[in-house]
Amino acid sequence: MRAVIIGNGDIKDYGYIKSKIKSTDFIICADGGYNHAVNMGIDADVLIGDFDSASGIEGAQNKIEYPTRKDYTDGELAVDYALNHGYDDIVLIAMTGDRLDHTMADILLLDKCPKGVLTDDNNEIYLARDTLTVEGKRGQTLSIIPINGDAEGVTTSGLEYPLADETLYFGASRGVSNVMTDEKCEIKIKKGKALVIKVERV
Repeated sequence: MRAVIIGNGDIKDYGYIKSKIKSTDFIICADGGYNHAVNMGIDADVLIGDFDSASGIEGAQNKIEYPTRKDYTDGELAVDYALNHGYDDIVLIAMTGDRLDHTMADILLLDKCPKGVLTDDNNEIYLARDTLTVEGKRGQTLSIIPINGDAEGVTTSGLEYPLADETLYFGASRGVSNVMTDEKCEIKIKKGKALVIKVERV
């Protein structure tokens, strides 16, 4: 089952972002994400957060309110809610923006998701743990960035600069700005994890 979590980050093109949402998706708004849902004409299934940034929620149904002083961001609370209710495919929307601390923390929430993608106006971000297949278009830029240590035994297909059982070192930039040569590419990692960032639009 697929859940879409709408955060309080930036959305520049509502039409483009709305095109990423399916009518069958379960919609979770993390606090100010409710404002984005309203702007896109989307009904939220549940609202979660301390509601310090959401507007006009007085008549909204299915609100789960948390205190402002808490150990988790509204985004993480929304991810936990999705996982606890059986959603194993999670799309994170409006989770990037000017607050770099929130952006980094929200990207790393992908580590909690069995299957997930963080999408914004320009990028799709995945977390590769073992094998990941990414769909796109020929010529799209795709980067593989190791996190939490080196990514070892990396093998790729469908990319202009292939890797064959090689190591991408944490803190090095070798995996940045590869190019898709097909409509699908596959990334296999024997040990470690990597963020896979596909540039959708520039």
